[in-house]
Amino acid sequence: MRENDMLEKEEIFSRVLRAGRRTYFFDVRATKADDYYITITESKKFTEDDGSFHFKKHKIYLYKEDFAAFTEILDEMTQYVLDHKGEEVISERHQKDFKREFYPEDREESNANASFTNLEFDDI
Repeated sequence: MRENDMLEKEEIFSRVLRAGRRTYFFDVRATKADDYYITITESKKFTEDDGSFHFKKHKIYLYKEDFAAFTEILDEMTQYVLDHKGEEVISERHQKDFKREFYPEDREESNANASFTNLEFDDI
């Protein structure tokens, strides 16, 4: 099979969601047995001090047998957020007058995380 044929077979249907520094890629792909599954890729752009940039990517593989449970939980989680916080975005990035309240546990958590090594999915 030619390389182009392999790429065409692998990507069946795609959509892209651009969200600031993040881009989400939703792709339907085919297995070797010619069944379909979905990949969801988050790509986040990081700019270095010298102006150069790189992307970090994280990917989720979602197979048909998990579609119903995944959709149910995602719907439940999104509805929970909307019910409790509404659709308005609340963050220092989106609101100039945003003030974060600090609680004692925030300081403890901050100190506890000071020695934590940040790992990326690619490191696993």
